[in-house]
Amino acid sequence: MELLSTINLLALPLLILVVPKIYGVCWILFWRPLMLSRRFKKQGISGPKYRILHGNLLEVRKMKKEAKLSVLDPNSNDIVPRVLPHLDQWISQYGETVLYWQGTSPRLCISDHELAKQILSNKFGFFAKSKTKPEILKLAGNGLIFVNDLVWVRHRRILNPAFSMDKIKLMNQLMVDCTLRMFEEWKKQRNGDESEQVVMMNREYKRLTADIIATAAFGSSYAEGIEVFRSQKKLQKCCAASLTDVYIPGVQYFPTPLNLRIWKLGRKVNNSIKRIIDARLNSESKNYGNDLLGIMLTAARSNESEKKISIDEIIEECKTFFFAGHETTANLLTWSTMLLSLHQYWQEKIREEVINECGKDKIPDAENCSKLKLMNMVFMESLRLYGPVINVLRLASEDMKLGNLEIPKGTTIVLPIVKMHRDKAVWGSDADTFNPMRFENGASRAATHPNALLAFSIGPRACIGQNFAMMEAKTVLAMILQRFRLNLSGEYKHAPADHLTLQPQYDLPVMLKPING
Repeated sequence: MELLSTINLLALPLLILVVPKIYGVCWILFWRPLMLSRRFKKQGISGPKYRILHGNLLEVRKMKKEAKLSVLDPNSNDIVPRVLPHLDQWISQYGETVLYWQGTSPRLCISDHELAKQILSNKFGFFAKSKTKPEILKLAGNGLIFVNDLVWVRHRRILNPAFSMDKIKLMNQLMVDCTLRMFEEWKKQRNGDESEQVVMMNREYKRLTADIIATAAFGSSYAEGIEVFRSQKKLQKCCAASLTDVYIPGVQYFPTPLNLRIWKLGRKVNNSIKRIIDARLNSESKNYGNDLLGIMLTAARSNESEKKISIDEIIEECKTFFFAGHETTANLLTWSTMLLSLHQYWQEKIREEVINECGKDKIPDAENCSKLKLMNMVFMESLRLYGPVINVLRLASEDMKLGNLEIPKGTTIVLPIVKMHRDKAVWGSDADTFNPMRFENGASRAATHPNALLAFSIGPRACIGQNFAMMEAKTVLAMILQRFRLNLSGEYKHAPADHLTLQPQYDLPVMLKPING
């Protein structure tokens, strides 16, 4: 009897501990998905059936794997079935607003432009950045892109001066010098007396924009930052491969082969950035400089809490700008080059504009670049058709009313940018066609909705570096068009792919023919 009494006494606290855990698991795996599905169904919103633990991830993985096997006609800009095959199919099946499940997390796909404007323009933090997988943070840093609330306000206030137009104009010469170095490399790679050469442009643009961001923002160079870029490139592959994996909190601490590789690469990135920071801190000059790194290091010494940033936060911001600062511009240049290689008429029009505004041999400066209106139109159209961001995610931080929709707290809202940029009701019947003239009167008049172009986002969290990216892209493309004619190589396979950003799966081989050659 005494033994039974002892067992009963021990069992009681055990039950008190275990039962809530079991209830919590059942709530996450069964009851919450069922309750939310019914709640959305009452509003006329449905989607693929929720499956325990995986949600719809297995379906997404299968569709993406099949889509990656396809190769499109180079003249086709209808890339949605290839890069977002699951949303393309579900929107056709269930309507413009679709509920699906990323594991046990609800995702609401919304394609309405007015609702997207309300979400992205919200200044009260009701639609925060969604929770990010740990491996993504090791790649892109827990910096301005991902932080929320007062931390984001403080970081944005500190970083804004680094991206003023006056500062960006001063960076123009650095962009020119880096581009000239790329031309020298191309010259060395040319075979003998052959005037034409095939260049893998996506790879070259990534190296170039990495060189520019390293020099302009961190005062280093591609050679010094090469370990950061190499490690980030490998991390990007790891992250892209895990996009359709079920995320279980805490699993990032298990020593799986993938985690061990991510940890090693993450350490390499951090150590490389620390070396760059330490070199600046240990320099004889008491002034840290007025580039991005210098501005952050100066803020680290500030006594004002709203202007102060820690060294760990600086490391995270460096990762963010090393990655985002070169990846997005490289993609813009890559897809613009592809489109101009296909559309020779526009290539000649822009070359003529560059020669008229910058001269045939003159190096383009910031003032010249600001006058390149046709080039700007081509970039806008390239961002519409092949923008680096495939979709934008926001998390409802509380129960929200959005238009006629009631959105429960914890729902991730997905804005499928690549699909919205092809909405014929907004962009016209030629939405799948390359037509830069639609931007003749500016982005706000290019479609029936003034905020239809979402490549750099809109609202308070619009991309801080968009002016830098556009200046960089204009400088580089102007210098290329002054010197070369561009034609797609016969080896090119048109296969845009989701590698966290929109990239050509098989690179972009382009035939370069020197104009004076």
